[in-house]
Amino acid sequence: MFGISGETMTMRVRVMLFKAMARQDIAWFDDPDHETGILSSQLATEASLVQGAVRSSFGYVMLFIGNVGLGLILAFVYSWQLALTVGAFIPIIMVGYMLVTQLLSGADNEGMKILEEISKEAMESMDNIRTVSALTKEQTIYDIFSERLWTPFKKNMKSKLWLCLIAGFTQGLSYWAFGTCFFYGSKLMEKNDISFGDIFRVLGCIILCSMQMGRSLAFAPDFTKAKQAASSIFQLHDKIPSIDAYSKEGKKPAQGAFTACLRFKGIHFRYPMRPDVKILNGLYLSVEPGQTLALVGESGCGKSTTVQLVERFYDPEGGQVCLDKYGIEDLNIEWLRSQIGLVSQEPILFDRSIADNIAYGDNSRTVSMDEIIQAAKSANMHNFVQSLPLGYDTNVGSKGTQLSGGQKQRVAIARALIRNPKILLLDEATSALDNESEKIVQEALDKARAGRTCITIAHRLTTIRDADKIAVFKAGMVHEIGTHDTLMRKRGLYYNLQNAQHQ
Repeated sequence: MFGISGETMTMRVRVMLFKAMARQDIAWFDDPDHETGILSSQLATEASLVQGAVRSSFGYVMLFIGNVGLGLILAFVYSWQLALTVGAFIPIIMVGYMLVTQLLSGADNEGMKILEEISKEAMESMDNIRTVSALTKEQTIYDIFSERLWTPFKKNMKSKLWLCLIAGFTQGLSYWAFGTCFFYGSKLMEKNDISFGDIFRVLGCIILCSMQMGRSLAFAPDFTKAKQAASSIFQLHDKIPSIDAYSKEGKKPAQGAFTACLRFKGIHFRYPMRPDVKILNGLYLSVEPGQTLALVGESGCGKSTTVQLVERFYDPEGGQVCLDKYGIEDLNIEWLRSQIGLVSQEPILFDRSIADNIAYGDNSRTVSMDEIIQAAKSANMHNFVQSLPLGYDTNVGSKGTQLSGGQKQRVAIARALIRNPKILLLDEATSALDNESEKIVQEALDKARAGRTCITIAHRLTTIRDADKIAVFKAGMVHEIGTHDTLMRKRGLYYNLQNAQHQ
């Protein structure tokens, strides 16, 4: 019964933990303590630790209560004097086992944190194995991994030494209890206060109590670990982020009740993990429905941050981002993001088929195959998909490794288009491509942004000459804004960027 309950609870706790992780905002994932390796380790281990308490500890606690209670009652029935004398050792033995439990739980808790950090580094190496191989760093990462394991090993050896000493002392007390039982029992026999057989009956009951106590306390470390794991799980479960992806609150304007007009009003922003670095410093910017706004400037000037604020990955510390007449913080977060299509510089694809990856663009409904093909045609990828042996059922591999950069980018464009977004965000979507791939992808992007409000970040300035407005960023503010021709005539920062790129 406890085994079945444990398995059921493990599944529920693991699902609950994953859901709680997925609920958190982007700032939470920026924290180094919440990197992929650490979270994967928590998913794998913490739910199992909770299961250990349910499957074994609870059962043994019930046996402990029944057997120890019955054993002590029988011992006192046969001879209360002998039972009381020998029973005096039980609290001392229990204290010894409690110390053993504390040593185990303390060492395991500290060791788990270190191992989570080591697991994170190992996973990072495996995720980037191509880079590791190209740099011939296999032996280096092996040496680093082996060296890092020595820290928890030394800590565990120290704790295990104390553990053995205390466990040995506690076990020795059991034999002292037996010796005391025989010695005092013989004294009671001389006074005819107890029979020879009752001495062994009392001893048998005490031995039964001690054995069951030992077995039960042996599972105490599991219970302690389960308590710590459960505390961590429920702490995360109860954490409601300021940007809650599961929230049902917020406005959901009906189609036709809003326009895809974006305005940035005095935005000030710094990343939570870099509070000393101000990224946006009083940003004022607007883009009208159907217009294309291009953002250019040096790295780190706030272009990508501006796009992330539209998606509401973060909230600004000052100012407001507005969609039409609504502040985006007042809109339902799921509804807001359903109006936006995002294509980034390095799109992440899932280890599923091409059709599945495109369909993931709209999870609010079941996307038909005809819609997938239409989106693929709009992204200039239908012909290359048709040339594959499995067509749209072709698996793209982990993170899309089975596709080229240009092919991945076109899948990402089709994924963005499948939801028919009002707003399209392009974060350097062609900067990592070769000239031929860039041409094909740029054609797809030109099709995609037709009739939509579009904010595009450009590394290659030739791709944004036809933008309705070009905003030149500097130090987190708009330094210049206008069309390509207007900015070139001003001979300012944009003019210098163009010349530098042509050189």
